[in-house]
Amino acid sequence: MPVEPPPPLEGKQRRIGVMTSGGDAPGMNGAVRAVVRMALAKGCEPYAIYEGYEGLVQGGDMIRAMKWEDVRGWLSEGGTLIGTARCAAFRERPGRLQAAKNMILKGIDALVICGGDGSLTGADLFRSEWPSLMDELVEKKELTEAQVKPFRHLNIVGLVGSIDNDLAGTDATIGAYTSLGVICEAIDKLDSTATSHQRAFVIEVMGRHCGWLALMAGVASGADFVFIPEKPPGENWEEEMSKIVTKHRDEGKRKTMVIVAEGAHDSNLKPITPTIVKDLLANKLKLDTRITTLGHVQRGGEACAYDRMLATQQGAEAVNAVLEATPETESPVICIVENKICRRPLMEAVRQTQSVAEAIKVKDFEKAMGLRDHEFAEYYNAYQTTTSAKLPHTLAPENKRLRVGIIHVGAPAGGMNAASRAAVAYCLARGHTPVALMNGFPGLCRHHADGAVHEINWLEAEGWVSKGGSEIGTNRGLPADEACGLEGVAKIFDQYKIQALFVVGGFEAFTAVSQIRKARDYYAALRIPMAVLPATVSNNVPGTEYSLGSDTCLNALIQYCDVMRQSASASRRRVFVVETQGGASGYIATIAGVSIGALAVYTPEKGINLKMLSHDIDFLRQSFAKDKGNSGGGKIILRNEKASETYSTELIADIIREEGKGRFESRHGVPGHFQQGGKPSPMDRMRATRFGFRTMQHLESFAGKSQEEISNDPMSAAVIGIVGAKVKFSPMAKVEAEDTDWKNRRPKNEFWLGLEDLINTLSGRPKPE
Repeated sequence: MPVEPPPPLEGKQRRIGVMTSGGDAPGMNGAVRAVVRMALAKGCEPYAIYEGYEGLVQGGDMIRAMKWEDVRGWLSEGGTLIGTARCAAFRERPGRLQAAKNMILKGIDALVICGGDGSLTGADLFRSEWPSLMDELVEKKELTEAQVKPFRHLNIVGLVGSIDNDLAGTDATIGAYTSLGVICEAIDKLDSTATSHQRAFVIEVMGRHCGWLALMAGVASGADFVFIPEKPPGENWEEEMSKIVTKHRDEGKRKTMVIVAEGAHDSNLKPITPTIVKDLLANKLKLDTRITTLGHVQRGGEACAYDRMLATQQGAEAVNAVLEATPETESPVICIVENKICRRPLMEAVRQTQSVAEAIKVKDFEKAMGLRDHEFAEYYNAYQTTTSAKLPHTLAPENKRLRVGIIHVGAPAGGMNAASRAAVAYCLARGHTPVALMNGFPGLCRHHADGAVHEINWLEAEGWVSKGGSEIGTNRGLPADEACGLEGVAKIFDQYKIQALFVVGGFEAFTAVSQIRKARDYYAALRIPMAVLPATVSNNVPGTEYSLGSDTCLNALIQYCDVMRQSASASRRRVFVVETQGGASGYIATIAGVSIGALAVYTPEKGINLKMLSHDIDFLRQSFAKDKGNSGGGKIILRNEKASETYSTELIADIIREEGKGRFESRHGVPGHFQQGGKPSPMDRMRATRFGFRTMQHLESFAGKSQEEISNDPMSAAVIGIVGAKVKFSPMAKVEAEDTDWKNRRPKNEFWLGLEDLINTLSGRPKPE
């Protein structure tokens, strides 16, 4: 008896297929989990298509209905659990015809595909052919018109899983940051060996047509030279590289790191291989040189915090895109621009991506760089400056050179040192003088005469990019609170001729610049340009949606939670209540909740009450009863450190244990300063370099202006940050007045608040009545 397709679902509910295609990328499992659970939450029926397009062509058990429990624990898994395979059959129309029939037999008329540009191109072709495929199935009497009629339209939504980060129009593709983290970890480990033996290392990374991994690894590790396909070196690249490497060695650098993308070539498209580079370093510069090819280890395994968050948000948005689509809607691909999830026309993004390779092929490298997003070119320029500090052609006019004070304020955060290194490099490249103000304002006030104020040379700062903590020291003390006070700070600035101030830190840094700005009316020495570069694990600085250190914190926190959850794999019936940092901002708890699949998140913004706890304990009873202890790990509740003065982390765990009555148990964990992480994450290093570079450009724009012109310009005291989908400077006076909750030390408008609904939806946590 022939198989009958199921009837269409009512209303806007759909049967949605999800598949992974092409290569595997860390985070793909998180995307599948999000699609499955969001579809179920919306009343739809999700299906997993195993082995990519091959499964679509084979049909049968390769296309399986998915339940809530089927994707439990997938966020922390590497690779793709539903598999991926190349499929020659799907490239031909008969194969696509069979795939269409298999989908109709399951009642599926929407596909969410996570893969590269080739996979997405195939998907769009499938959609364009869909009406004619339906006609052909009827004509060949494989299906009847009645069977086909309800499924006459196919929806396609693309998610990009690619470690190369090669899709145009998005800042990141799923898996790219995990891969970059593996590369940087390897380079960090090679660094100690290279320094010990004064060696040179040539590191080959992936990237046939896209140099993102190579460039960002160069930025994040402080490499001496980087070869990328989009911007090949000139014909005399051997001399250019030799000059830079020799210069660094002459300055006292004991190591040399060169990063080569696998698709690297010179301006005539002649391949530049690691062996060619190694021979040059060894034979011409007489350096003890080794080659390291990272290969498939770059695929990274378990996804980092950013990739988990990205995959989850994009997977959920893909379901929304399916449900909102009409037959006239162009197939979208889900992207992220700065911190914003958005949709772009799929084929427009694919065409722009493919045109990069075409531009390279005809040696139009300027066009190739232009086709990458603006951020790519900005990172390239920042890398060039931070690598080639002191090159004569970059010097500013003598009358526009500044003495720039660099100070860290607040608790240590990953990226502080990288930002300061970028500022020092920019200063030296432009002829400015970078001046370290050691140990924050207390150090400045108490020990300035003992060397706490000193000029920074390149050798001192060059190795800061991968270091955690603060190499010039940091302190929570504010200028107005110190013994010397604002008047004393003004005298010290005057004494050491500080003409611009670069402040890196959290809410204390923001407050310090606010105090100095307001004191300009009284002290002429404070009428200088100043800027805050936000750096705090709490991510609570007004004027930005992202602070340095927050990504490092999230990675440390999910590592902690993964280990705790794994420890429950034997007992299974266990709930962990984990306390996160963040001050009075619930950002870290919330984003970590998205990244680990938390059952619930408690934040200061919403607080905790007895009704909420009772509601969640009821949910735990139902959840454990339903999965019968087969979840394969514990459940996690994240509680921000200031979510409640009464309901402490330990007390909540005790209440849950008591109410579990032996059916489930609980433990609490307080990772504390472990969350500050060790070495900064690649994202924090990269953005530190970019923001440090941009901040110095901003401060430099005031060079040559009078004290009166500076103090009258609102932008002369500014905070740099991501606002909306842009990196911008905001005037301190405006941010202080309009967007600062001084009592709670956080912004008034926190962009991430809506993500708590996503956590609840994907955990199945019902809304409190």
